[in-house]
Amino acid sequence: MTEALPRIGLTARREPVDRPYPLVESVCLQATYSDSVERAGGMPVLMAPGRAGADHARRMLASIDALVLTGGSDIHSKRYGQPLHETMSHVDELQDDFEFTLLEEALEADLPILCICRGMQILNVLRGGDLDPHIPGKPGIGEHGVPFGGGGTRHEVTVQASTRLAEALGTTTPTVECHHHQAVQQVGDGLEVVARARDGIVEALDLPARDAWMVAVQWHPEDTAAHDPVNQRLFDELVRRAVPADRSRGS
Repeated sequence: MTEALPRIGLTARREPVDRPYPLVESVCLQATYSDSVERAGGMPVLMAPGRAGADHARRMLASIDALVLTGGSDIHSKRYGQPLHETMSHVDELQDDFEFTLLEEALEADLPILCICRGMQILNVLRGGDLDPHIPGKPGIGEHGVPFGGGGTRHEVTVQASTRLAEALGTTTPTVECHHHQAVQQVGDGLEVVARARDGIVEALDLPARDAWMVAVQWHPEDTAAHDPVNQRLFDELVRRAVPADRSRGS
């Protein structure tokens, strides 16, 4: 009998399609995410934004063994009590509703979780934290790339030793690639900063009180995982924790 692969949910998004045939919209995600999951021995499962609500989210989560909350557009700033900043773009409230509900239910279900870029920001806002809406050009802040396909920046981050993140990476000084213009500001309830860039920008969060495995990073490990074993290890560890049909996972 063939052994089942761990099913790894990847949050996708709805996008317009510019093609010479009559498609109005597609559900899509960069292949670097699914490639990283496949290299780790998992089966990628795209999770399409659609109907909101906890019941629907729980049904979706029942079909997977771990969740990757992927990167993407800006979160609407009303979620953390601020007006919409002039630099915000690609705001999609359907996507926000879908991913906030999905993450809240995944936390309750004790699924292994990897939050990436926007995913880490959603975690922070969900826990009552907020974001700096636009960090480029601020005194003392280094380069963090340009979002929405504008290009990434590679830099070294410092990871707190003896954390889930450090253990998964196998180092406390990984070189990472990022492209974001927003950043965690006030840290949400129960969250702990476990990595920072040299300029102080929060690069990773943990929820120490949660037994099930979870790592949240501001950078994009999927961008370099194909040729960088350190970043690939985040997906390897997620898949290792994602035992099919087993919901009694510890840390």
